[in-house]
Amino acid sequence: MNGAFYIGATGLEVQQRNLDTIAQNVANINTRTYKRAEQRFAELVSQVAVPSSPDELAQPQSADLAGVRISRTVRVFSQGALNETGKPLDLAISGDGFVEVLGPGGQAWLWRGGSLKVDADGVLGTADGLQLKTLIQVPDGITDIRIGRDGRVQGLAQGDENLTELGQLELVQPDDVDRLQPVDGGYYLADEGTQLRSYLPGETGQGVFVQGSLEASNVDISTELVSMLLTQRAYGAAAQVVQAGDQLMSIANGLRR
Repeated sequence: MNGAFYIGATGLEVQQRNLDTIAQNVANINTRTYKRAEQRFAELVSQVAVPSSPDELAQPQSADLAGVRISRTVRVFSQGALNETGKPLDLAISGDGFVEVLGPGGQAWLWRGGSLKVDADGVLGTADGLQLKTLIQVPDGITDIRIGRDGRVQGLAQGDENLTELGQLELVQPDDVDRLQPVDGGYYLADEGTQLRSYLPGETGQGVFVQGSLEASNVDISTELVSMLLTQRAYGAAAQVVQAGDQLMSIANGLRR
């Protein structure tokens, strides 16, 4: 069988998946805290023959390329623009870091910020109903919640001039962000074995909190359009490889007659 079919087919498959990824990025350009995805490619090689004698073993072995495949999908965790909302329960992170929240099964999910709310138990959590891992309790009567850049959470009761200390938010940073798996709602789940380092916001130049702001998507439409054009060109080149293989097979079949 003509190997051009296989090489071209792998090229068509990976470029189609790359186009799907670009389309997903464009569709989420207005999704808060969304991080654009990128595909990583690897070359496929044909099987190398096993040397059958010492003389063959001494000869350098080579393998022919047999197309490409997608090795993994990664997220680009660059900073998105911070848009000021003026709402005290909107929280963004400027710089690196994530906030740990408790997922539905009690597992730790990572969050890049968004809208907060106080649940029925008086615990500060996300607008989706997930509690922060630090379990910050907001007493009855607190009408104004203030979150400093350093993560200090304070509350002010109506008619009171003194702030009440409610808790301390920390940031965590995984040792390898490529091992984070996205979860619906803008959350991330760290793979087993991923090490998370906790630190106070602003510590040694790390990220800080920005109250009253939300982080926008880091998708740049110009970058995605250029990537789409390049991917379409690569898709067309792979299709031409399949077409060339078909023409070679047609010639070979004609010679037999």
